[in-house]
Amino acid sequence: MRIPHRKHRGTVLVIALVLLLIITLLATTGMAMSTAEFVMAGNEQFHRKAIDAASAGVETVIARLLAESPEQRAFIEAVGSTAAGDYLADTRFAGEESSLSGFSADKFVGLHFDIDSAGGSARNATDAQVQGVLVIESTAGTSTFRKLGTGLTEGAGR
Repeated sequence: MRIPHRKHRGTVLVIALVLLLIITLLATTGMAMSTAEFVMAGNEQFHRKAIDAASAGVETVIARLLAESPEQRAFIEAVGSTAAGDYLADTRFAGEESSLSGFSADKFVGLHFDIDSAGGSARNATDAQVQGVLVIESTAGTSTFRKLGTGLTEGAGR
């Protein structure tokens, strides 16, 4: 008895192996892309943490600007850590403005400061922020004011 189509006996095996190779390549490529996307998402998360750390540095310096004496404000440096990461921030006195719009003449002065803050997180994620701040102070040494109508007057605070 003779088997018909004896020449085509290995063709099915070759086709099956080629299809198996294609499926394996597709699966490997999918896994590689998934891993790369996972790493990119992690990098984005760490960069967001670095941004948050740099923002915490700006906020710390602003709080210290309001708490420190006028002589020490130009030399404020803040170094710290948050849950997001580490920060390093410092101030630079940028100038003084004596005629503030909307304020009584010669009663207030505006002090301009620049804050430079750098934040860092895992995987060498970093962020740098620059923030300008205007601190308004009285020139006559009055430290408390009370609201009178739409303006301020010297005296006890409310």
